[in-house]
Amino acid sequence: MTIVDQQSDRRWLILWYAIAFVAVVFDLFTKRLASDALELHERINILPVFDITLRHNYGAAFSFLAGEGGWQVWFFGILAGAVSLGIAVWIAKIGSRKSLEVLGLSLILGGALGNLYDRVTLGYVVDFILVYYDEYQFPAFNIADSAITLGAGILLLDAFFGMKKTKHENSDKPNSVEAKIK
Repeated sequence: MTIVDQQSDRRWLILWYAIAFVAVVFDLFTKRLASDALELHERINILPVFDITLRHNYGAAFSFLAGEGGWQVWFFGILAGAVSLGIAVWIAKIGSRKSLEVLGLSLILGGALGNLYDRVTLGYVVDFILVYYDEYQFPAFNIADSAITLGAGILLLDAFFGMKKTKHENSDKPNSVEAKIK
């Protein structure tokens, strides 16, 4: 790898980590706004299917294990920390080669770190977005959850369309497995 390639990869790496950082900052900022403006479980109607509320989630997604004795906070904190470290390393290894994949990973990393910060500093995750229809409610969520969901969606799109493209590109290369079989 040349010096120019290393500098280019470093710039891309800074961009990917900056995207994760912006996701964390936006998440923590909006959680602080909701926490300062609302009492716990208070709801402000924005649209007929959307409220701003304040909830504390002591469990995982959809409050899974929220009613346990507190061990789950540490468990999910350690798990989120390990996953975040793994994703950060994964991003560094991919570099600039697969930009859509790394964009998805950067959003997931930012979301995971935003929720990890809450778990470590508060012992729970602040949720404030509530989507509902009549009496049916989707569990409250936050910007970090949205970043994770968007990142996962980007990874799925990249996996679906990226594999199709990769298959086509590989069939044109003389060193591909198909060429070796012929």
